[in-house]
Amino acid sequence: QVQLVESGGGLVQAGGSLRLTCAPSGSIFSFSAMAWYRQAPGKQRELVAGVHKDGVKDYSDSVKGRFTISRDNANNTVFLQMNSLKPEDTAVYYCAAVSDGGKVRLGQGTQVTVSS
Repeated sequence: QVQLVESGGGLVQAGGSLRLTCAPSGSIFSFSAMAWYRQAPGKQRELVAGVHKDGVKDYSDSVKGRFTISRDNANNTVFLQMNSLKPEDTAVYYCAAVSDGGKVRLGQGTQVTVSS
């Protein structure tokens, strides 16, 4: 069973930056894609950003231009750099590993709170 460990969440003022880190127990290349989801109180979980095995990246419209997903192949780590944070970015952020069959495995989540 793959384990996904997130870190880097916290409290930041609007306009600030945070970098989230995800360290999976299995090789990131054993998955079709690695991604970040988030869930705000009272809202559905949403896909924030993803990076496919071939390196293609996807972003939700709400974070495009502000967030960057990347991976460190040598250290088997995935990052989410979040800049120009807004109060509406406040949520629990989950690292996700997507298998070739489309199954999504999530980590335990890390809280990001953006104050106005």
